[in-house]
Amino acid sequence: MARVAFSKSLLLPRYWLSWAGMGLWWLLVQVLPFRLQVLLGSFLGAALYKTNSSRKRIAEKNIEICFPELSRAEKKLMLRETLRSTGIGVFESGAAWFWPKWRLKKRFVVSGLDHLERAVGEGKGVLFMGIHFTPIEIGAACVNLVSCIDGFYRPHTNPIYEYVQALGRIWRNTRSQVIPNDDVRGIVRSLRAGRAVNYAPDQDYGKRRSVFVPFFGIQAATVKAPAQLMKAGRAEIIPWTTKRLGDNSYQITIFAPITSELGKGEQEDAMTINRFVEARVRENPEQYLWVHRRFKTRPEGEQKIYD
Repeated sequence: MARVAFSKSLLLPRYWLSWAGMGLWWLLVQVLPFRLQVLLGSFLGAALYKTNSSRKRIAEKNIEICFPELSRAEKKLMLRETLRSTGIGVFESGAAWFWPKWRLKKRFVVSGLDHLERAVGEGKGVLFMGIHFTPIEIGAACVNLVSCIDGFYRPHTNPIYEYVQALGRIWRNTRSQVIPNDDVRGIVRSLRAGRAVNYAPDQDYGKRRSVFVPFFGIQAATVKAPAQLMKAGRAEIIPWTTKRLGDNSYQITIFAPITSELGKGEQEDAMTINRFVEARVRENPEQYLWVHRRFKTRPEGEQKIYD
């Protein structure tokens, strides 16, 4: 667990193209009005909708199996809106990593901050449980302006992207640190030190770290980590969500701790997490990250869901 360190190796010629891409991304999100960025993101999503890309097919399959009650036209509309939201998320991530504080401050309101402040004020660690809505990056950046949240990230195959991602998640708050997702001891140390760690458990991380429990009525590999980290770190689990509003601002909702509902066994704990996540997704399904292969890992003997 540390601040983000820069390595001279990142300046090698083989990374110059990556740096150029990052520079262009930075320039676009700094110079363009945000309403234009949202429009460009919408165009990206519309273009993706017209392709036969793997991400479109994944989102289409997820919507099909998770919302069997919807008509074909309703599913098609949700797919279109989901891909539009995913395209906007590209620019939101850039804003989250590159915008100055003053520009972010104008864009969000937070409800439920007292839940987080109370736990931290009592010296408790907090597993700040996010959900993968497409504006999650900009939501996390906004929360880090009003509190101190340690970033949690998955190492990337492109070291330039990894560096920018890690730095972008914490640079506005000098007290924040970053923790790679394989540093379990680092997470536990942070929690025991009374810190808050951002962690989103609603993705497929494979069988080894998971149990199978229902998510939208379908068996899904669900990580056991939240309850384990809660216990090892003697921490509270406080969920939060981000919703993009019609005026391109963001509603960040911090919920009451769900700590008391956990600690009842791996299966029951995973079911509790999934029920909570599903309830929030049903409130705002178009902005969920349906392009993720949430049902990739299958129980023994079950057929694959994706092509």
